[in-house]
Amino acid sequence: MRRGLLAASTGLLVAAAVLVLAAPASAHNQVISTTPAAKATLTSLPSRFAVTTNLPLLDVSGDGEGFAFEIRSSAGAYYGDGCITIQDDAMSIKPAIGPAGTYTVIYQLVSQDGHTVSGSYPFTWKPSGAFTPATAHRQPQNCGRAPLAASTATPGDPDAARSQSAPIADVLWIGGALVAVALAVVVAIVLVSRRRRAEGREHDEPERDEPHPDEPRR
Repeated sequence: MRRGLLAASTGLLVAAAVLVLAAPASAHNQVISTTPAAKATLTSLPSRFAVTTNLPLLDVSGDGEGFAFEIRSSAGAYYGDGCITIQDDAMSIKPAIGPAGTYTVIYQLVSQDGHTVSGSYPFTWKPSGAFTPATAHRQPQNCGRAPLAASTATPGDPDAARSQSAPIADVLWIGGALVAVALAVVVAIVLVSRRRRAEGREHDEPERDEPHPDEPRR
């Protein structure tokens, strides 16, 4: 009995730990395509620079708060006005870029579950014809608002550089799961203790002498 209860409580702990670790990450948006593509060589500008994910993006404020889309040159200059269009599962900006060379896309988006997902990757700009470079900026622009702080992200896989901030819903969910596990363990310990006390009383209680069948009862 005792071993069964201990095994059950251990199982609850393991199951809860798996759920606590898996739940917050299960609904993060995953980047499925980008324009330009990572490590691609562009010879002409597309209609938009874009990052597309597998789930709708979460733009609660309606003004792109928490989102960023930066184009940075190898010299550290930034291009574009920082005005981001968010539509369903994608965010995009008007293409703006400087002279030929290596550039880095730096992005941040808000997942459907409220977590932020960020990343960066390099691409090469090699215009095939005449091209007038856009205006360079010392800091990333913020669509007419106060400029953003310069990013320190380095080029890499689009999903490699990722920062996540836990929303209050996840914190409450994890806290509730831990409380439930703690209660289950306490119940298991109480039941085991009661069982052990009952077994102890049975062993300590003296056996009663039964009268012989032929002996007259008193």
